[in-house]
Amino acid sequence: MFTEYLSIISIYLLVINVITAIIFSGDKKKAKNNQQRVPEKTLHLLELAGGVFAVLFLMKFIRHKNRKSKYYIWTFLIFILWAAFFFFGMR
Repeated sequence: MFTEYLSIISIYLLVINVITAIIFSGDKKKAKNNQQRVPEKTLHLLELAGGVFAVLFLMKFIRHKNRKSKYYIWTFLIFILWAAFFFFGMR
């Protein structure tokens, strides 16, 4: 039973991180082309939904939003929530 839940959670996290990575990378492209950007609130909601792992990786890999300390703080707090979920929720 537990392995079934773990499998479902893993698939969900994979899908939400891929979606978040596409949107986050698209926002970087829009920033370069002076186009309308994805609101930070939307990006944070995607992180909260589980896409925070892709964002943390991409912040360093494509150097997007890594100079905005307020954005980084919110992202890190969301990461801490997910870490707590894994630590306490998976027991």
